[in-house]
Amino acid sequence: MRYYLDTNMLVFILLDSDSDDISRKVYDILSDYSNMFYASSVAVNELMLLYKIGKVELSDCKSAEGIISRIGQFGIEIVYYNQYHLAKYAALELADGHKDMNDHAIIAQAIADKIPLVSSDTKFHCYTGQGLDFVFNRR
Repeated sequence: MRYYLDTNMLVFILLDSDSDDISRKVYDILSDYSNMFYASSVAVNELMLLYKIGKVELSDCKSAEGIISRIGQFGIEIVYYNQYHLAKYAALELADGHKDMNDHAIIAQAIADKIPLVSSDTKFHCYTGQGLDFVFNRR
């Protein structure tokens, strides 16, 4: 099966976080070698920004550019945001109080590509009625 990983999941994976950050259900998904994992280029951009401003420390990365190769080392493929994702973004109805444009873009990409999205973000449940296949990582 294929899965998109939200920015928070990329952080947990790249930090090699302890089991408290990744639920048993999601750990089983990540451990299944028959699964394929993707990251939106939007999530990667967001992660690079967090790295540059010091909100995320990745000791294995010497620069923001190093994040790209580090993601690849985990077998995660970066999928670049395109016009089809943008069209889904334009049609997306935003949940009350959810104003994060990066989240909206990542959600739209997962819906457009018909690939489940794994995240710890509780707001993502609000988009399942619009076609988001959401796997919640309960921490």
